[in-house]
Amino acid sequence: MPKLDVAILGATGAVGQRFIQLLENHPWFRVAEVVASDRSAGKPYAEACRWVLAGQPPSEVAQLNVLPLDAELNSPIVLSALPGDVAKTLEPELAARGHVVSSNTSSHRMAADVPILLPDINADHVRLVDVQRRNRGWTSGALVTMSNCTIVAMVVALAPLLKFGVKQINLVSMQAISGAGYPGVASLDILDNVIPYIGGEEEKAETEPRKILGALASDHVNMLDATISAACNRVPVLDGHLVCVSVGFEHKPSLDDIKAAWAAFEGHPDARSLPSAPHPIIVYTDGPDRPQPRRDREAGRGMTTTVGRLRECPLLDVKFVGLSHNTIRGAAGGAILNAELLVAQGYVQNAPVALTATAAD
Repeated sequence: MPKLDVAILGATGAVGQRFIQLLENHPWFRVAEVVASDRSAGKPYAEACRWVLAGQPPSEVAQLNVLPLDAELNSPIVLSALPGDVAKTLEPELAARGHVVSSNTSSHRMAADVPILLPDINADHVRLVDVQRRNRGWTSGALVTMSNCTIVAMVVALAPLLKFGVKQINLVSMQAISGAGYPGVASLDILDNVIPYIGGEEEKAETEPRKILGALASDHVNMLDATISAACNRVPVLDGHLVCVSVGFEHKPSLDDIKAAWAAFEGHPDARSLPSAPHPIIVYTDGPDRPQPRRDREAGRGMTTTVGRLRECPLLDVKFVGLSHNTIRGAAGGAILNAELLVAQGYVQNAPVALTATAAD
């Protein structure tokens, strides 16, 4: 089966490297183009990139010449790990040229016609692509985004509980240093320390979940009618964002009701057959001291959300701890999953028929 060519924007950075690692041997996609800043452009990828993940970059990518940001790309799919200021203009420009852009950056998440996709939660929001194509005059291009990595565990855990009427959410995050990119946080700041501030994170954590968990209308998403309060902290952990969540409901469920909802959650039917879809989506652990980043972040190849410590909350109704791998499910893996959904739903021109048929099966 022929594979679709993919271009990686910001390919030399930490998330760009994770894109390349996860796409090695992908059944649908192959990395055909790597794009980075001027200081890397023109060099072989292996020379331009300081590889910070385990092992080495795949040999077929290592030999690719890094393209500049203004290069004319040939790949129909573009996966973006650009800095926000660059993504703000370049991502819609690429979509206007006919590329399908799956972004990990925050620049366009709250635009009314741009979906924040977690396909197992809200695959139907991909229909906003039809709206943006009408609004912006894009005939074949598209722009979709991945959510902020901090909120993934909370959003995934809350999705099966919406039927109980989620009304109030309090979130306290303990975020891994890989979420700051590379080189990230200075060692003298993070070692033996916790930093109780991450610029812009709390605002994102208080708004993005309401869009992701909201209901699709004809040309926009009706935001979830809930209030969210967030406190975000950077902690000395390499990978894996841990969140402590308290929830108030319109109709308070029992703890057994919540566990049953998590256990039964299969996600949106349009996402279940995608190659990167997590199986299972949620794992509940009864251990009194779990989940833990070092022990649980690789669940489901880094795509599964682990929850634990479910108990009564004296202020709201219940509280729990959630964990997701921030650079896999919360970044590169999530954006790849979004690209798979776009292919499966027919938004990528000239995609092999066998790919969409496989997804439909």
